[in-house]
Amino acid sequence: MLTLVSFDLCPYVQRAAIVLAEKGVPFERRTVDLANRPDWFRTLSPLGKVPLLQVGDAVLFESAAIVEYLEDTRAPALHPSDPLVRARHRAWMEVGSSVLADIWTVETTPDRAGFEAGRQRLRARFERLEAELAGQPYFAGTAFCLVDAVFAPAFRYFDVFDRLVDLGTFAGLAKVAAWRKALSVRPSVEGAVVPDYEARLEAFLRRQPSYLASLLRAAA
Repeated sequence: MLTLVSFDLCPYVQRAAIVLAEKGVPFERRTVDLANRPDWFRTLSPLGKVPLLQVGDAVLFESAAIVEYLEDTRAPALHPSDPLVRARHRAWMEVGSSVLADIWTVETTPDRAGFEAGRQRLRARFERLEAELAGQPYFAGTAFCLVDAVFAPAFRYFDVFDRLVDLGTFAGLAKVAAWRKALSVRPSVEGAVVPDYEARLEAFLRRQPSYLASLLRAAA
């Protein structure tokens, strides 16, 4: 039995959980409080971050390494077989990580200028994705792939954002919007978070000394 060491709001944990579910791999979750990291976690995690994947006596850290290990060792394959296409998918996975960095800026930056810069970067990245997508359910067509596992947690943030504030991120981006919707109802994506994830995320957003939190207070 594999053990996924988790934090309830971490999108990188969600990536690993989605891939484990897509491959039908049984696993246990062990949740940690990152505000009060226990000694056992500090010992296991070289960077002090989640996710960790415990494989017997070995511990993997960093979500990219975890999902690539699962891809190498467990069927079905979620990467394309062609080396060039596979490399391009890995590059788009990095774009997904950049999207998460921009979301973090939008969530936590205290000033309007930083907030607007992050919001505009998000819009630009999704405009680029709109040009890349073919208009089929998933990133590469009808088959779910690792790029989908990377972007699904990023899209999930907007389920909360859209209820609270209009960021204009997806306006006019029909293919991205359809991709987001297809991912949102995928069982592996739905099951990657706790049932009250949205309430927990909203509470986190409102606690931040951020420009976004000031917008939420003004809208209340």
